[in-house]
Amino acid sequence: MKKVMIFVLILLGVISILFIAVFFYIKSKLPNGGGNNDITEEYFEHFQSDAPLEMKYAAPGSLETGYTEFAFDHESIGEVRVWYPTELERSDKVWPMIMVVNASGTPASSYEPFFPRLASWGFVVVGNEDGQTGNGKTASITLDFMLNVPSDSVLAGKIDYNNTGIIGYSQGGAGAICAVTNYENGAYYKAMFTGSAAYPTLARNMGWEYDVSKVTIPYFMVAGTGKSDDSGSDPETGFGGVSPFSALTSNYNSISDDVQKVRARAVGAEHEQMLMRSDGYMTAWMLYRLTDDEEAAKVFAGDNAEILHNNNWQDVEKNQ
Repeated sequence: MKKVMIFVLILLGVISILFIAVFFYIKSKLPNGGGNNDITEEYFEHFQSDAPLEMKYAAPGSLETGYTEFAFDHESIGEVRVWYPTELERSDKVWPMIMVVNASGTPASSYEPFFPRLASWGFVVVGNEDGQTGNGKTASITLDFMLNVPSDSVLAGKIDYNNTGIIGYSQGGAGAICAVTNYENGAYYKAMFTGSAAYPTLARNMGWEYDVSKVTIPYFMVAGTGKSDDSGSDPETGFGGVSPFSALTSNYNSISDDVQKVRARAVGAEHEQMLMRSDGYMTAWMLYRLTDDEEAAKVFAGDNAEILHNNNWQDVEKNQ
């Protein structure tokens, strides 16, 4: 019996090492480490869709944006970077906040144009410099900082903490789920979006284990149909990509039907393309869930929701 147990432990160790090796091999083959490639100032200008609301929300919003940063005494976080509508500087209005959890090896400074585009829709958008975000810890620490933003900051008294969302891509998708479910301050989040979140077995082997059944807030989850997200292999017996459909379906089904949830896959999208491919509907989701925007709600709500009839997306399932 002892020999059998030793053999099993060795086998599990070998499997874990293989998962890690394959993950980093695929990550090395993807632009920007599998994070967010082609993020230039004009990246959103290259996006096309026949769906009017997707095109609308993939573009910049109407608000001018500003930027501030805070040096932070944490080796991984480095700096807390915040983009916001400049109207914030001259009014007493409070604005919804979105925490962004980075993909592997992808600090906020490496895909900076993403942030002001999102802020131009009326959000305070927060990032940091952590490139290893999977356990959600630095997202939680960054949220604590923002909940107690310095009193001399332009942001003081201007953030609507009752309407705070979180988004994450790839490793950051696992990190977003962990930030919501594994930390006390996760209760502040009112909506979540993940793009190609690392599937559960991969996340567990990488030290980013999450339990998506603990999610109790509206959740929009997406992945790509490309082989880097879904190779067609069974992820439990062979590496199936970073975010295979079987895992996306399992995550969706693990969440209570009492929680609003939406699942979809971007047609033909590879893992590293998911930020650009999901930008429009991610923005619409946050406007819908954090600001009660009636037009953005038309993307998701009801039997005639735009996402159900958009050729850019397949395998759509939702419960409201």
